[in-house]
This record gives sequence, structure tokens and C-alpha cells, in this order.
Amino acid sequence: MKIAVYPGTFDPITFGHIDVIKKSLKIFDRLIVAATENIDKNYFFELEERIDIINKSLFKDLKLSKKKIKVISFSNLTIDLCKKYKATAIIRGLRAVSDFEYEFQLAGMNKKLNSQIETMFLMSDVENQIISSKFVKEIANLGGDIERFVTKNTVKMLKNKYR
Repeated sequence: MKIAVYPGTFDPITFGHIDVIKKSLKIFDRLIVAATENIDKNYFFELEERIDIINKSLFKDLKLSKKKIKVISFSNLTIDLCKKYKATAIIRGLRAVSDFEYEFQLAGMNKKLNSQIETMFLMSDVENQIISSKFVKEIANLGGDIERFVTKNTVKMLKNKYR
């Protein structure tokens, strides 16, 4: 069984993230979607809320398979997570050239930490490449329509948070 880990903050999950998840499922038998709690970041949603939003988006809104996707939280090294779940790859999404430098360095460090784990870069579809969680939150805060960027449950959670 081919298993991969897709780590991220998912604050909140967007259609860009979901494109990467769907593409990963074409390559891997199982995908671990892992929301991280990075101490260097200020999150809009608490970790438990992000896990809830991911689960509702993937399994309730989109009806994706729970047999193929596991949603977890983590606070350790991604390569340690790969070892725990017997994953052979880390999935990273790329939106723009500006993402590449950081992602390239991160992939290199992960390779140095565990040469058995590969990093795969996947891009979302063109119409979703410009979507970022930051912009979605900003648009929601200003009362804009975000339904083209996130699932129904994510829209609800954002609206509730900004009330």
C-alpha cells in the first residue's frame, strides 16, 4: 500500500488544498492529511476547529472516502509522522513560484533527515492556484463571497467566527 502525508496548517482548508488531496489520491492508496500546530504562527482557527473543518469539508461536503483519507493533528517532525504511518512520501502543494524556494529547502532538509522519504510537489488546478487561506479569511472578514474558494461547511465556520 502506497501511503503519503500531506502536512499543512489548513487555516482553513481551501479548494486549492482539496485539489492537491484529490490529485494525491490518484497516486497513493492512502493519504494522511495532517494539520500542524506550528508555534511560530498565529492561527485564526484553533487546531481542533481546523480538524473539524477538514473532516466536514472532505467527508460531509465532498463525500470523499474515509478509507483512503485519515485526518490527524501533529506537532512533531513530518518525517516522524511518515515513519509512524509507514508513508513513503510527503505531499506539498505549490501555488506560485514564490512558494518554491521555501518548499525546495524544506524538501532538502526532510531528505537529509530521512533519505527514504520522497517529497512530491503538486499544483492545484489553474482556477484554484490563486486561492490562499489568508485571502479567504480577509474576504470573509469584509463580508465578501467566499463560496468559490471553500466548501459549504468552511463558509459556515468562517461566518460564525466573524459574527
